Amino acid sequence: MPIIRTIAVYCGSNTGQGDAYLRAASELGSALAERDIRLVYGGTQKGLMGALADAALAGGGNVTGVITERLNVKGHTHQHLNAVEILPTMQARKKRMIELADAFIAMPGGIGTLEEFMEVWTLNQLGEIAKPAGLYNTRGYYKPLMDMVDHMITEKFLPASHRKAIVVQSAPEALIDGLVNFVPVTTQKWMS
Repeated sequence: MPIIRTIAVYCGSNTGQGDAYLRAASELGSALAERDIRLVYGGTQKGLMGALADAALAGGGNVTGVITERLNVKGHTHQHLNAVEILPTMQARKKRMIELADAFIAMPGGIGTLEEFMEVWTLNQLGEIAKPAGLYNTRGYYKPLMDMVDHMITEKFLPASHRKAIVVQSAPEALIDGLVNFVPVTTQKWMS
């Protein structure tokens, strides 16, 4: 089982509809702080990202923001983090977050959140990293994605065992426990 001291969380820079996503971000930030797991995230004070960082900090957690130069210049950097790393490009930012993390969580978010999560899932599948990844399935947000994954399996583009290569939970403690207790999928990617 992996030792998880740092989790990178990908999530929206918007808050989403209603307040359920904001509450979920705060609950996850608090849970990480309570378990003394360092949070690495996109470095802004906006949207779910800001709520996540604020809750982790309020709980005495350690929070590192990794942000691009462009967003920093625009004034988007959270001013109360334990550490901030400013990278020249989004590609450099993503690479650095992967390096810093022992595991990954995707909360609800937009295309950037989905792209970042899919990249770490792919890197795990290809064996380039061995770090568990999970979806924080607030309000069933990731059900359509998991339906698509099931469709990939049905159409023989993905081995069925690879559905278990990600942890999907709707409660932060269960999600963190799933990452801590994760057993990697060893089925080869290629089906023929």
